[in-house]
Amino acid sequence: MSNLSVAEKFISINGEGRRAGELAVFLRFCKCNLQCSFCDTQWANSDDAAAEIMTINQLTDYVVSTGIQNVTLTGGEPLLQKNIGLLITALDSIGLNIEIETNGSVPLKNFTPFSANTSITMDYKLPGSEMEQYMCLDNFSYLTENDTVKFVVSDLKDLNRAKEIINTNHLTEKCCVYFSPVFGKINPETIVSFMKEHTLNKIRLQLQLHKYIWDPKQRGV
Repeated sequence: MSNLSVAEKFISINGEGRRAGELAVFLRFCKCNLQCSFCDTQWANSDDAAAEIMTINQLTDYVVSTGIQNVTLTGGEPLLQKNIGLLITALDSIGLNIEIETNGSVPLKNFTPFSANTSITMDYKLPGSEMEQYMCLDNFSYLTENDTVKFVVSDLKDLNRAKEIINTNHLTEKCCVYFSPVFGKINPETIVSFMKEHTLNKIRLQLQLHKYIWDPKQRGV
């Protein structure tokens, strides 16, 4: 059967990404292949994380029942789910706006191209995450103007490395690029000052809205 391991499902606003501030249905999947230093969903990452096993039909029925047009696939790492491609196709067939949040280590060549209704929000893990060595640089070749690369930064070292990656790979010419601070680790004003100092056009600062609206550790928001 086409089962997937779901850590939680809920309705909220998109806290980040292209549709930040809009209502979305969140499908959070279990398991992740990385262990970022700042991870806020470690409870969903392990192989034995508490999970609800759901079929593709059950998941699509749930999403449709909400009446919400935006659906965010997140984790953990959603692209590790064996049947995630089938779910994406099923959600796309009913005309939903799909956002896939992926950590940058899983090869996108196994999944792309996606339809115009589907966008990728891909992290590039910087030194502060302690996971940069696992990044799949080939993924940049598969990004389009529908997609986003997000750099979660914790300090000036991260910002300088992000600038290097952006320039080397010409990312602002391919897709949208965001800087997002590690919550409580770096002042957003520091990021803005860096952007001004280096005249970083076409890069956006984005704060995680859900962490300002609710308790940063609260689930299901």
